[in-house]
Amino acid sequence: MKAIIYCRVSTEKDEQTTSIERQKAELSKLADQFNLEVINCISEKASGYSLERNELLSVLDMARDGEFQYLLVQDDTRLGRGKAKMAILHQLIKYNIKVFTLSHNGEYTLTEADEMVLDIVSTVEEYQRKLHNMKIKRGMKKAVKDGYKPQKNLKNKTYGGREKKEVPIHEIVRLKEMKLTFHDIAATLRGLGYNISKATVHRRYREYMQNTDN
Repeated sequence: MKAIIYCRVSTEKDEQTTSIERQKAELSKLADQFNLEVINCISEKASGYSLERNELLSVLDMARDGEFQYLLVQDDTRLGRGKAKMAILHQLIKYNIKVFTLSHNGEYTLTEADEMVLDIVSTVEEYQRKLHNMKIKRGMKKAVKDGYKPQKNLKNKTYGGREKKEVPIHEIVRLKEMKLTFHDIAATLRGLGYNISKATVHRRYREYMQNTDN
């Protein structure tokens, strides 16, 4: 299984460089202990109360795209402090990332209070997503009723003659620009009657972006 090591210190003081190197060395040993393949070791100097951390945001992007399954940190405060920590943990759980810490010598265990907060956040987010999907579904139905035919914008044949699933690629791109995950986009399109998986959405989006770049 693939893992990323994330190290953080809060100040720019020279002695903090030693702390980062120590974190890297100890977390590398932890990865070896659990037979994890470390694909990247990321560190930064920033406050734990801030979400404006470029390196951490890169980690979350990789988590969203399924590039790794485990995140190794010295302890939960390295992820963040206060509300920032809860927001980060929520995203990691959403992307099915397991957090391992040195302080737990293995998988991080949420406190009862943290579990309660994250349950509330997840419930609110789920209802927000449902409302969002309902708005999209209503808008798409109205567009279709007014004559919009997304299938006409598709090339439905591959070179081998096999039919490709009819997918409104521009709708996928639009939803992606709205920061929806591929999972949420697939769920939204299924609600509109398209039998499509997250993997297909991801593949079509990648193909579209590659063609656009060319």
